[in-house]
Amino acid sequence: MNNNYKIPETHPDFRLNKRHFTNAELKHIAYSYIKEGEPFEQQIGNFLLDWLQPKDFIEVHTSGSTGKPKKIRLTKEHMINSALATSKFFKLPNHTKALLCLPVDYIAGKMMLVRAMFLGWDLDSVPPSSNPFDQLFKVYDFSAMTPFQLDNSISRLHLVKKLIIGGGAVSPRLRKMLVDIDTRIYETYGMTETCSHIAAKRLNPKKKKVSKAFKLLPNVSITKDERDCLVIKAPKVLDEEIVTNDVVEIITYKKFIWKGRYDNVINSGGIKIFPEEIERKINKKLDHRFFITSMPDDALGEKVVMFVEDDFSEERLTELREMVDRMKSLGKYEKPRKIYLIAKFEETPNGKIHRENTAKSKVS
Repeated sequence: MNNNYKIPETHPDFRLNKRHFTNAELKHIAYSYIKEGEPFEQQIGNFLLDWLQPKDFIEVHTSGSTGKPKKIRLTKEHMINSALATSKFFKLPNHTKALLCLPVDYIAGKMMLVRAMFLGWDLDSVPPSSNPFDQLFKVYDFSAMTPFQLDNSISRLHLVKKLIIGGGAVSPRLRKMLVDIDTRIYETYGMTETCSHIAAKRLNPKKKKVSKAFKLLPNVSITKDERDCLVIKAPKVLDEEIVTNDVVEIITYKKFIWKGRYDNVINSGGIKIFPEEIERKINKKLDHRFFITSMPDDALGEKVVMFVEDDFSEERLTELREMVDRMKSLGKYEKPRKIYLIAKFEETPNGKIHRENTAKSKVS
């Protein structure tokens, strides 16, 4: 890695909370944020200082949604290239008014700052709360949120023209609420290693029919391995191709459908079952947080089980069993053989459900 790297100067149109900053001025504001700022501002300050170091990479932590968070290196050149691809795909030129409402400890928050600095955006930052638009009255061109924030911001979405959602699946219940909203809302696919998203799909298209397929950003190509898992080639943001554990169906050279995680696949009675596909079906009927996983079974090899975040009662268990039994969309082997009620799910550091730990806590 190059430790004499010259950091590109910020775009002349870049604004952070209404003020333009050169690199030298950013260093001063970063120190100020760290010393006197709120926790979310301290995160911004720490990232800016890291960015301004004369090295060509930064170290970031993965989200830990599919295992233990790990520290990886991303080159600053790749992060800037990712910002340029986002600008082109979503048509976000200089002077874009953007809102940062995600924690800057993770890649999605860091990339909002990188985009603003090098695309010349006018970026405002607010604490990453459940409803970031609650106290705001300004209209923004662009922002990024989690599904949880989106769920809590439905009545305020008129304040943003384009919105990307990442960090978790958007439930069918939430999708229904977006149908008549004018904001262009996109679900994204990506990971820390690819400097955030490499594909996106519109959640509320005007033609009303929502596509299941993600569309690739510029300079990204895909293939599948022998497991049907997605292989990503993106030389502008990756030194080497990434072999994921995401089972996909490739529609065209630019589009794919995400089916589920290979490591989550359940083999029940010789039939391969994707928990995520069962979850999509049950999501239409159930408002509580839940997930599908498996347990060993003498007859089937593995059986499907469901964990629901709710207070325990026999009445509630009976309700859930009857709901599942009535669902004609679920195949014979897809129906959960056992349902567990848990008052509070275990979570990863950034708030996603930790399936493995939750299941262990109940069953061990």
